[in-house]
Amino acid sequence: MAKRTEKDILNILGEELPLGSSKIINFNIAKLYTSTKVEIPIIIERSKKAGPTVLITAGIHGDEINGVEIVRQIIAKKINKPARGSIICIPLLNVFGFLSMNRFFPDGRDLNRVFPGTKNGSLASRFAYQFVNEILPVADLCLDFHTGGGSRFNAPHIRLDFKNEKQIEYAKMFNAPFTMFSKNLDGSYRSTCAKKGIDILLFEGGKSQNSNREVAREGVQGTMRILNHLAMLNPEFTIPAKSENSIFIKKSFWIRAKYSGLLHIKIPIGKSVEKGEILATITDPYGKMRHEVKATNKGYIINLNEAPIVYKGDAIFHITKELV
Repeated sequence: MAKRTEKDILNILGEELPLGSSKIINFNIAKLYTSTKVEIPIIIERSKKAGPTVLITAGIHGDEINGVEIVRQIIAKKINKPARGSIICIPLLNVFGFLSMNRFFPDGRDLNRVFPGTKNGSLASRFAYQFVNEILPVADLCLDFHTGGGSRFNAPHIRLDFKNEKQIEYAKMFNAPFTMFSKNLDGSYRSTCAKKGIDILLFEGGKSQNSNREVAREGVQGTMRILNHLAMLNPEFTIPAKSENSIFIKKSFWIRAKYSGLLHIKIPIGKSVEKGEILATITDPYGKMRHEVKATNKGYIINLNEAPIVYKGDAIFHITKELV
């Protein structure tokens, strides 16, 4: 098992990496049923100067392309080459789901609900177990990138535990448009990090099976600000500045459809709306019914459903209820 350390040698998956080294390690726990290898590249960059280890991951859900794109850009732009310490990038944790463009592992399980995993459990559980025991222990800080599920588009935001002051400080440095206080879910990667005392920021932005340039920019620039805060960002990069501070959200809820029909969104994601403001209309296919969806309170729209058709009770808008 790898040990969490700032010594000269970084031990991970049986490999020893000295300061100043670069390495791609292929993580492989199972083959496809065609006997084809499924390898998960782990890109490791170490400075010659000792420092913290930042683990950057995406693609826990195989259809969340935006997170994969963020980590890809971090690597392609060489942001992952640290001025001190080590940066480990895993752009695509769930290669199985990525191949079939869905959220799940081949066993039908959500990888982000089986952490910390078991040695002899399902495929997803075994993968989580190996990740938690062989890779995670070396990390001092984790950045994990996600998108909204299905057709639900998330405004770029950070999710964290409101009780963790250090994570709040990190979130202020990342400075996404929004920061949301949310509880750790049982079986999640974030929950496992919390139990092991490893700080983690979970970024949400965009929707599944979609790549959004603005969301990717927020993720990349936020990562650069975190690395700069840790004195890890290479000085050749200009620190991305923002004129506005992240909006911290204490409570939020979903506005749901009162009727089934065709959904017509009238406002952009992230908009500040007033109580009674028209957010969308729901119509029938025959031109007989038109229902206005109105804001139930003043707040920001941090998630919206971009599906063209909804059923009664479907979640349409996620709106803030109480800010910090």
